[in-house]
Amino acid sequence: MISEETELCEQHMGKYPVISISLKDINGTSYDDALRKMSSVIKKLARKYQYLLESDKLTEVDKDSLKELYAPSLDGNVQEESLSLLSEMLYKHYGQKVIILIDEYDVPLDKAYQKHYYAEMVEHIRALFSLALKTNENLEFAVITGCLRIAKESIFTGLKNFNMCAISDVDYAEYFGFTDSEVKKMLQYYGVEERFLDLKEWYDGYRFGNIDVYCPWDVVVQCNKLRAAKDAPMESHWENSSSNSIVKDILQDATETTKDEIEALISGESVEKEIIPELTYTDLGSRDMDVRQTYLWSVLYATGYLTDMEKPNGRLHKLVIPNKEILKIYEDRIRSWFRVKVTGNAEQWKEFCESFKSGDAGKVQTLFNVFLSDSISVRDTAVRKDLKENFYHGMLLGLLKAEGSWIAKSNAESGVGYADIKLTIHKYGIACYKKTCKVIYSRE
Repeated sequence: MISEETELCEQHMGKYPVISISLKDINGTSYDDALRKMSSVIKKLARKYQYLLESDKLTEVDKDSLKELYAPSLDGNVQEESLSLLSEMLYKHYGQKVIILIDEYDVPLDKAYQKHYYAEMVEHIRALFSLALKTNENLEFAVITGCLRIAKESIFTGLKNFNMCAISDVDYAEYFGFTDSEVKKMLQYYGVEERFLDLKEWYDGYRFGNIDVYCPWDVVVQCNKLRAAKDAPMESHWENSSSNSIVKDILQDATETTKDEIEALISGESVEKEIIPELTYTDLGSRDMDVRQTYLWSVLYATGYLTDMEKPNGRLHKLVIPNKEILKIYEDRIRSWFRVKVTGNAEQWKEFCESFKSGDAGKVQTLFNVFLSDSISVRDTAVRKDLKENFYHGMLLGLLKAEGSWIAKSNAESGVGYADIKLTIHKYGIACYKKTCKVIYSRE
């Protein structure tokens, strides 16, 4: 632990002024909207340093410059100069160079890429970082975090002497998440150590360097729920704290090969892919489908949707879905995409629904196979039976629920045992057993 390094702490702890800023909330739907949100973030940051306006180490000119950060709205130029200005004023006040911490630097770029104002945002972020990090004589050092590696991103043009720590590096692997022993200690502290295997199944499985770790956010949130109720079910927490648009991208652009590979991953298998760490959002827009697919796999790896199964062989990685939580994200996104795609074909969708009403199991099966052949399903071979059947079951259930006037229940008692899916329509009750569908009762 760092606190045990007494000499190091005495030498550095509390000795530097620090500027800490997170760009996670700069998610505008347009460039102007993004600038407004960045203005709010920087103004909030500047309020922490209002005491500088009373400093006897700053001139009136210095203070007038600072006051620009407290205007009702900050224009682009003021935003770009803000970190550099704050570091200069802090250095003058304390006589000590400044540490700058920038968290989630690539969120504004991600949003800009999605909303088609990427070029403008790149220019803006480049100017902000260049002034703060490249030509700033008041800087001691800076730490920047984000999903994409910074070496190739154009906003870092001209910056040198980066020391990068990627998720495949070994130096700080154990600090990317919680280890088994740490999770056990946490559960023991809350008196719920019997839920260890549940947490392991849902949130473990990430491999950083030579260490397997849990997603820390999931463990913390779930432990809080277990503290309140020891029998609380496992839930997806990370999914709600991040964007899943990249999964949607890979599905919408999926080639037949990509579909097969996604099916293999969902089935518990691995895929081998070349991972390109030094990529930019511009790369993701490549018109070459093969190139685009390569970059998308790299992003899935960098953002935690995939992880290493074993030690990589250079850039060649054997990738797997890390845990049950991420598996559920894939399944939910695939089912949602599949449902929209199928119901968009009005004639076939109507025919499919009518086949259920008439109890024509053969026609239902034929049409469902047609839908699957043009979508993503779980293969009939090389798949554990329980995984294949569960995913097939889930896709069919979701498809039936897409008909808003129907009531579809999973594994419900039907009067003749337990049906896989029980479907109630206005005048019909239908039970699906494995590969058959039967009209089991009629009512007005």
